Amino acid sequence: MTTTSDSGGGWTFLTNHSHVLVCIADDPDIRLREVADKVGITERAVQRIVAELEDAGYLTHQRQGRRNHYEIDAGVPLRHSLENHLEIGTLLRVLASR
Repeated sequence: MTTTSDSGGGWTFLTNHSHVLVCIADDPDIRLREVADKVGITERAVQRIVAELEDAGYLTHQRQGRRNHYEIDAGVPLRHSLENHLEIGTLLRVLASR
């Protein structure tokens, strides 16, 4: 698991919101417990972030049996005024090329 303390300086360039979104983009059927482990935050924090991403229109989910399947709306613009000319899909494509 990679956490902010593993980065050497105590901070990272991306927020927990973007980390959660990257995990979901990599695996739309991922369990939030797994996201929490990968991001290095609590499952409750992941649940809050997912709810905020859904409220903002970046993410939706459908229940499939006992699990959720997530879909990202790649056309939603980034929120900050410095980046709002870009869509979330652009950021995810850049991060997926890692």
